[in-house]
Amino acid sequence: MQNKGLVKLFALLFGLVSIYQLSFTFKANQIEEEAQELAINKIPDTEDDYRAKRSQEEADYLESIATDTVFNIGIAKFTYNEVKEKAMNLGLDLKGGINVILQVSVKDILKGLANNTKDPVFNKALEDATELQKNSQNTYLEDFFIAFDAIKGDTKLASPDIFYTKALDGEIDGNMSDEEVQNIIGTKIDESIVSAFEVLRKRIDEFGVTSPNIQRLGTSGRILVELPGVKDVERATSLLQSTAQLEFWDAYKGEQFFGFLSQANETLKELVDVEDSQEVADTEPQDQENAQDSAIDDLLGEAETDSTTVATVNPLLDLIRGPGYQGGPIIARFELKDKETVLEYLNKPEIRALLPVEQRYAKFVFGKPESNSEIVDLYALEGNRDNIPQLSGAVVTDARVNFGPTGKPEVSMQMNSKGAKIWEQMTGEAFSQGSQIAIVLDDIVYSAPGVTSGPIAGGNSSISGSFTLNEAEDLANVLRAGKLPASADIISSEVVGPSLGQEAIESGTMSFMIALILVLLWMILYYGKSGGFADIAMLLNILLIFGILSGLGAVLTLPGIAGIVLTIGMSVDANVLIFERIREEIAKGKGQKEAIQDGFSNALSSILDANITTGLTALILFIFGTGPIKGFATTLLIGIGTSLFTAIFITRLLVDWYVNKGGKLDFSTKITKNLFRNISIEFLQKRKVAYVISGAMIVVGLGSLFTVGLNQGVDFVGGRTYQVRFEHDVNATEISAGLADVFGSADAKTFGSANQLKITTKYKVNEASTEVDEEIREMLYNTLQPQLSGQTYEEFIDLNDENKQVGLLESFKVSPTIADDIKQASFWAILGSLIVVFLYILMRFKRWQYSLGAVAAVFHDVLIVLGIFSLTYKFMPFSMEIDQAFIAAILTVIGYSLNDTVVVFDRIREYFNEHTSWEFNRVVNVSLSSTLSRTLNTSLTTLVVLLAIFIFGGDSIRGFMFALIIGVIVGTYSSLFIATPIMFDSVQKLDDKKKKNN
Repeated sequence: MQNKGLVKLFALLFGLVSIYQLSFTFKANQIEEEAQELAINKIPDTEDDYRAKRSQEEADYLESIATDTVFNIGIAKFTYNEVKEKAMNLGLDLKGGINVILQVSVKDILKGLANNTKDPVFNKALEDATELQKNSQNTYLEDFFIAFDAIKGDTKLASPDIFYTKALDGEIDGNMSDEEVQNIIGTKIDESIVSAFEVLRKRIDEFGVTSPNIQRLGTSGRILVELPGVKDVERATSLLQSTAQLEFWDAYKGEQFFGFLSQANETLKELVDVEDSQEVADTEPQDQENAQDSAIDDLLGEAETDSTTVATVNPLLDLIRGPGYQGGPIIARFELKDKETVLEYLNKPEIRALLPVEQRYAKFVFGKPESNSEIVDLYALEGNRDNIPQLSGAVVTDARVNFGPTGKPEVSMQMNSKGAKIWEQMTGEAFSQGSQIAIVLDDIVYSAPGVTSGPIAGGNSSISGSFTLNEAEDLANVLRAGKLPASADIISSEVVGPSLGQEAIESGTMSFMIALILVLLWMILYYGKSGGFADIAMLLNILLIFGILSGLGAVLTLPGIAGIVLTIGMSVDANVLIFERIREEIAKGKGQKEAIQDGFSNALSSILDANITTGLTALILFIFGTGPIKGFATTLLIGIGTSLFTAIFITRLLVDWYVNKGGKLDFSTKITKNLFRNISIEFLQKRKVAYVISGAMIVVGLGSLFTVGLNQGVDFVGGRTYQVRFEHDVNATEISAGLADVFGSADAKTFGSANQLKITTKYKVNEASTEVDEEIREMLYNTLQPQLSGQTYEEFIDLNDENKQVGLLESFKVSPTIADDIKQASFWAILGSLIVVFLYILMRFKRWQYSLGAVAAVFHDVLIVLGIFSLTYKFMPFSMEIDQAFIAAILTVIGYSLNDTVVVFDRIREYFNEHTSWEFNRVVNVSLSSTLSRTLNTSLTTLVVLLAIFIFGGDSIRGFMFALIIGVIVGTYSSLFIATPIMFDSVQKLDDKKKKNN
């Protein structure tokens, strides 16, 4: 081998750089463990809410050392922030946290651009576009234009009632065609989505999450946000979805509406079925009944009633839990659960008609509930015809957290000059009238202070309320970052608790170590000392993979660990190819050095072809995959590159070094020396039997696919999935029946051990709001409560506990729209990989018959894997859902099958060129026999690796590994009995045709 010095230099440099990169990971872990110990020692578990306090203490400590020098490498010094930035990033499944896809509402943006027009054609087109989106691959805007064109008649997009508005004056005029307006609106929509992206990015940066990931997904208005390690999931989702629509309104006095509530209640008695809306009085405790009556009496100023009087059922008044105070802005107090009902009542046309003329535009809004309280206040704001506030949050230039006179946190704001002028006018009028100004964020009144010292000049104001410090910081954060241009719904989410992440790390590490040890031992057992050199190269390979991952800032996930472990198995393949070729050269009588030289040289073509085909499928997986699947593809791509380097160059260096100093290598042991030697199998004579066996398996599989189908996960059909663990074993069938009674459609399956379930439901699948998420979690808890051993709802849903063993451990949500998109992307990923590989093999082997054989074998392998999943998913003791991870497995199977097939084809091409006098069937049979040792050795090694991951790698990737195991077995079989025979038959058929024509 030439340039040995250069190879040594590169190997040394790569190794040192990898160790350097990984040293930051070890240091960061050490510091964070110290922070955890400090928090545990400082805050005992006897304190209330100790976990949250420990988490805050840990964060405070790490923040306090953020700019301190904590790590020295030679003369280089690094602060904690720099160490953390350079450390390896752990993904959601290893660290816990959330992964969401937000859909910025293009519908809301369109409404805003059209100035909330009442035009019937425009609004009907919006409704039709929403319906089209359920089964469409278009963006919402494209479907809106399609829907508009279908019903527009003589209406134009540039009409004054639609987009020819004051806001778009100068960009759109009434003479424009619809096509011209569409281009302008498209640009405006894109600008709004970019704005939303920037707002979210600023909020996340302020939130302080380590290694966040935020990216736009195409032009659909979707934004991917990954927050690994985030502890408070509810806080994070609230931060992401809050539009931060800040408004300042004049508030009415509460007593102005006491009479109105009474009149509204009487009218509602005729409008509402009181038996359905309110339980009969005797179902409630007497003391609650009396307290409720008293609250209403105080509110309305009526005489005290006798506690023995039978209560009447009042649709509105019976919901009141307390009155406002004299002179204040609060009308009445209600329970949090009754908010929507109350607003529905008050906004009925028949009820609003009871308002005096001067209050006809009153806007009813609830306040922010106090911490740990289920009671909220109702306010009435001085609205107007256009529903536009006197002052909006657009004027806010800065927001900071301060502590008020009572020591509680509040948010102080600074306005621009325009806002300051309006604010001074508003506060002046409120002072003179003795009224309040309501500060409203996203239709929630945060505070409604009175003005006691005259007009406020300078544009300074503050929001006070029952804030925790985190809530105040988040509010200041979103105000500084700005408001979203439209609502952002979470259409896909994955939430993983830190305890589940820790389990994944432990199981992933165990599977990694077991697989590594087995492969290291196997190589020494089979190839002796030369196997030891391959092991050294493999260990360097692993070091390089982790070092490159860390250096690139890539995220390590559980599928990523699986990709690294799979790379171990595949890296063996290159060494096996080399060693088998050297053994062949030695068997021909060549000297040791010459055999080594020729063995490495002859194996290079097969190694490159095999790795390129696998790399192409991994590349497609990287392009189409998201989240953990992209992590799998990343590690596989890096692993292919490092495996080639270490197998071709490092193993060669070690072998040459040993031989040059007088050592002797047999590239085998006493046990394996004559294994597979001089073997001769007539493979082609058995091809008809193989065709029958494969045909039967495919027919049975297809029959099951068409009748039973596949267990499609929420990735492909939409819905919500929850992973729940219990203290004791549970009966999945019984729990499924109970859940079906509540949700109408639900499924519970044992996930791993018998005390763990994966629960899936499509209940309210089209609704993505946090309120619906909360509703479903409550329904789930109530149904499972008998099995939860006294666990409270708060304990059940709490995902902040790093030591949590029972309750809700993970949740996953996908809307039907994005599920359809994922299904389409998966289809194109598989089809794309087949086309790319077909073209590559055609280019390398110059005959389409080789491509046909390879692609036919791949189709064969994919159909059999799908068929086995269809036939067995109902009784297998692990999840066999068809999801994105399964698609990753299918693409990996394609890559592996092609890897094996290309090695065989490469040998056929070599023998065909060497033995021109041989019949083609002899060339094929001898080629297959000569590669059998390599084929079985590589397959067995890879299977050992996959079995280690399957057994020890955790429940979440067991189905993924099962698909790979089946794929390796079937792929090995198909390369021998499907790909090669089909290639042979097609060549023979073509040759026979030529002979006949001649």
